[in-house]
Amino acid sequence: MEVVIVPDAKAGGELIAEAMAKLLGRKPGALLGVATGSTPLPVYEALAAKVRSGAVDVGRARIAQLDEYVGLPADHPESYRSVLRREVLEPLGIGMGQFTGPDGTAEDVQGACEAYDKALSDAGGVDLQLLGIGTDGHIGFNEPCSSLASRTRIKTLTEQTRIDNARFFDGDIDQVPHHVITQGIGTILEARHLVLLATGEGKADAVAATVEGPVAAVCPASALQLHPRATVVVDEAAASKLKLADYFRHTYANKPEWQGI
Repeated sequence: MEVVIVPDAKAGGELIAEAMAKLLGRKPGALLGVATGSTPLPVYEALAAKVRSGAVDVGRARIAQLDEYVGLPADHPESYRSVLRREVLEPLGIGMGQFTGPDGTAEDVQGACEAYDKALSDAGGVDLQLLGIGTDGHIGFNEPCSSLASRTRIKTLTEQTRIDNARFFDGDIDQVPHHVITQGIGTILEARHLVLLATGEGKADAVAATVEGPVAAVCPASALQLHPRATVVVDEAAASKLKLADYFRHTYANKPEWQGI
């Protein structure tokens, strides 16, 4: 696992956007896995700036969704499909025809989960999956003690998660769905390159457990240690609990520039 410590969220976003741009330069039809939330926004903003400047062509790029609420219409403003359309697709100028995600409105939810796993495989697999991390170490909606071999599946949201997400639903927890579809940890690990971005002191304990702790289901993100190409990009605050922070700074500073991340 490579750990890159950056000064702030903006620098992290620019670093990851540059990696995406280089990937699309090598493979114009690459499948990029994206996440929702505030943490990855600097990545999308930096990538959109590159598109506007002509530095990268996303005309053949494809976008894949990490998770989705169950029961929300696809056009609901807070469905993750809608959020990603606003925050990723439209700023990049990518049409919905280049987007794939799970069907959160399907009557057969389990069938929809299996269909999405198959769709990702049929698409050739995710080339780069961008991830955030929760304060408890969750990735996607794989909460602590999720199986490290899990596939795309339905998960029940904790009450705290529903309370946290109520701010997106006019503060009304009754509007927040109880269930989500999420790529499982086993599904996530099939991507060719995993890039986890974490910013802020509140993520410091989770980052330390992910990078320096044991591989354990109690910290789902620790499964990234099993991946042959996982990159963890953190700002100084999120890196504050890392015992090997100086080593990570040294190795990145002396890394050949052509390797990127």
